[in-house]
Amino acid sequence: MLANADLHIHSPYSIAVSRFMQPEELIRGCVTKGIQVLGTGDALQPDWLAGWEPYFENDAGITIVPQTEIEDKNRVHHVVLAEDPAQFGQLRDLLAGTAKSFVTSGRPHVYLSGEEIARRAHEVGALVGPAHAFTPWTAMYAYFDSVTACYGSEPIDFLELGLSADSSYGAAIPDLYDIPFLTNSDAHSPAPDKLGREFTRFDLRARTPKDVLAAVRSGHVALNAGFFPEEGKYNRTACTRCYTQYPLEDAVSLHWKCPADGGQIKKGVSDRAKELSKGGIARPRPPYLHVLPLAQIIQTVTGASSPNTKKCKEIYASFIAAFGNEIAVITDIPLAEIQALHPKVAEAVSALRENRVVLHPGGGGKYGTFSLV
Repeated sequence: MLANADLHIHSPYSIAVSRFMQPEELIRGCVTKGIQVLGTGDALQPDWLAGWEPYFENDAGITIVPQTEIEDKNRVHHVVLAEDPAQFGQLRDLLAGTAKSFVTSGRPHVYLSGEEIARRAHEVGALVGPAHAFTPWTAMYAYFDSVTACYGSEPIDFLELGLSADSSYGAAIPDLYDIPFLTNSDAHSPAPDKLGREFTRFDLRARTPKDVLAAVRSGHVALNAGFFPEEGKYNRTACTRCYTQYPLEDAVSLHWKCPADGGQIKKGVSDRAKELSKGGIARPRPPYLHVLPLAQIIQTVTGASSPNTKKCKEIYASFIAAFGNEIAVITDIPLAEIQALHPKVAEAVSALRENRVVLHPGGGGKYGTFSLV
């Protein structure tokens, strides 16, 4: 069976996370979005994990997978997935004394290397892989040129692409030929333009955490779905102050200092991926579907200042009432049916499905934008 999964979110115990990130809200958000499998986020935080206990079995039928993100001593972030909440209690014990606290921080900073974290995760039967691997901050490829440089002799079970990369960015990197790619939201809010904004569609034997992890291990990914990489705020090489974009060779000749304002020039994900490919041949990957949140589409076609305006929310609610969930609207519902409800949204969904999208790439910390044609 096919199931849409978002296996990386956060809790209010992490920095800059909405207080509305609560199990009940998240389950409702999954139903609205069209997500059938959800990571818990922050499973090393004991109170947060305990708060999920009544919801591992829920009336909505959402499969809940225990999940956390860890920052290592090199500032690299790692996603850890487990079948059973008890495995995170075991992992917490193995990591005892390596972090200031697992209570005060949902995403703990652990004073161990990626290899040491991965080894402990594997000891308890969990899966581990780099979070948002291509992002130029707190990511594997921000600080290392290969998987082994980060993880040593310990294997990884998957790689999370992150919002600034799609499958094409990693397909030609020899290091990753046999590594499954995951696409997750890294959501800090249950709002429909955040939760499930990127998702992985798995081919599962059954909708259980055990079967989800088995699908990750075996690479039974039917589809990756996410933003156009150009929308990411670090897609192109650019100044982190004024956001002026530079060709890579110019950034090098300028010694990574912007002549306009003296700001730091940050290497973009696009240039970094080309650099890491080293002339490798792109290997086939599951289809990658570029999507935009329905709330963002509605905001664009109505000219609203925010997807959270009353008008945008009313239009969004009408689509969910008519078609069940957002992902179905973006990917499957016939355009004629969408047009009957809202012609402008139908035009935008048609442009998206047919890849008639003009992209204005982001860089230096500024998100990219798009227009529909």
